[in-house]
Amino acid sequence: MTYDVAVIGAGVVGTLIARELSQLKCSVCVIEKQGDVAGGTSRANSGIVHAGYDAVPGTLKAKFNVLGNAMMEKTTKELGVPYQNCGSIVAAFGEEDEKTLEELKQRGEDNGVTTQILNKQQLKKLEPLFSDDITAALYAPSAGIVCPFTLTIAAAENAVANGAELFLDSEVTAIDKKDCVFEITAGQKNIKAKYVVNAAGLYADEISKMAGGEIFNIQPRKGEYIIFDTDMPARSNTVIFRAPTEMGKGVLFAPTVYGNMLAGPTAEDIDDKQDKATSREGLDYVISGAKQYVPGIDRRSAITVFAGLRAVSPTHDFIIGKSEKVENFVNVAGIESPGLTAAPAIALHIKKLLLSMGLSGEKNPEATLTREPIEVFANATKERQKELIEKDSRYANLVCRCEHVTEAEIVESIRRGARTVDGVKLRTMAGAGRCHGGFCLPRVMDILARELGQSYSEVTKSGDGSNVLTGRTKEVQ
Repeated sequence: MTYDVAVIGAGVVGTLIARELSQLKCSVCVIEKQGDVAGGTSRANSGIVHAGYDAVPGTLKAKFNVLGNAMMEKTTKELGVPYQNCGSIVAAFGEEDEKTLEELKQRGEDNGVTTQILNKQQLKKLEPLFSDDITAALYAPSAGIVCPFTLTIAAAENAVANGAELFLDSEVTAIDKKDCVFEITAGQKNIKAKYVVNAAGLYADEISKMAGGEIFNIQPRKGEYIIFDTDMPARSNTVIFRAPTEMGKGVLFAPTVYGNMLAGPTAEDIDDKQDKATSREGLDYVISGAKQYVPGIDRRSAITVFAGLRAVSPTHDFIIGKSEKVENFVNVAGIESPGLTAAPAIALHIKKLLLSMGLSGEKNPEATLTREPIEVFANATKERQKELIEKDSRYANLVCRCEHVTEAEIVESIRRGARTVDGVKLRTMAGAGRCHGGFCLPRVMDILARELGQSYSEVTKSGDGSNVLTGRTKEVQ
């Protein structure tokens, strides 16, 4: 079979592109090297829906940030993804910072973004726990928060439901073109397609070079984060940033859609595209940066730390467009912040671009833009919980005590594509609480093994090479 379009990369941009293309009467596949979608930057980032005042006017970042922000509420509602329009604040600590706020406000106006400068008294009404050292703030009401990996998973589910195919554990190692058809070697597969969209994140430079396209370099930039327990009293209602200085933007402090507080990231340019290690120095920097805003933050409330890698282009702008060297090859590269916000708009743009390049534009009458989320038992009313248990007794079996996830929800996540412990966690939050799966991991493994027909030793944390167990105790020497 020859697909009309092959999308390389199952991050938030790649899956949303596939979702848009699945609305057409064309065959689409998504090729991903990891064992699940959202395995890279789309899994480990701030989850901020940026307003658009920060991007330099005239750049692709500015264009797609503003368009994506306007699309995000509708997109998340269609896909059943948590989203909150909480607004954001840029904090100033003195006169120099206040001058920067004026510059950002003007940049926002140039980008078509509404902002307001708040004085100290106005800010205290909005954020009572903020430091008295903050003298003013730029408030952007259109900013918000979203769950980045849930958005990615939902877009992939919707695309697949509309007929797209998803190839996981399929690292692209060669791309040849014969008779106007791309032949892609991906894992053990040979995939043919008329058009290729390169949305490979950190590896987009390698994919472009492999296809004979543009030569550019993607720089990995590591950012370390801390997530705090839901019961930590030191909180903010909005996303808060530091006014940028010569030393950079510092760290942000923000709520998540799950009720936790998040702080980070650091910003360190590295060479290794797989280095996601955290460091004491980095996490100390995150804590001290967040305490500038809310002094009451208690590091003992931290329940997990992680690092993510951003794909920085040499121009520090998105690289989006058809290749000038290879016909029917499209690059969607260098999608760093505000890439998550921009993703819905980028996806729509790529669909229109492919149509202008000759892709069939006939609408798929059976396609839908909606996707039903996994029903969260803990959020249901008592009456609804009773109905669910009567319908499926597995709802009465609580597996994850921290996040109150039931066996029925875990089984449903496996039915939708979870194949690993992390896959279940990303779809249900089982194991994402304060005990990190200390209580529920064995039970989650048991359900995975049962539903997938595996032995316990075959169950992995995140795919090949991450087996949770190595053998029976009495067999280990």
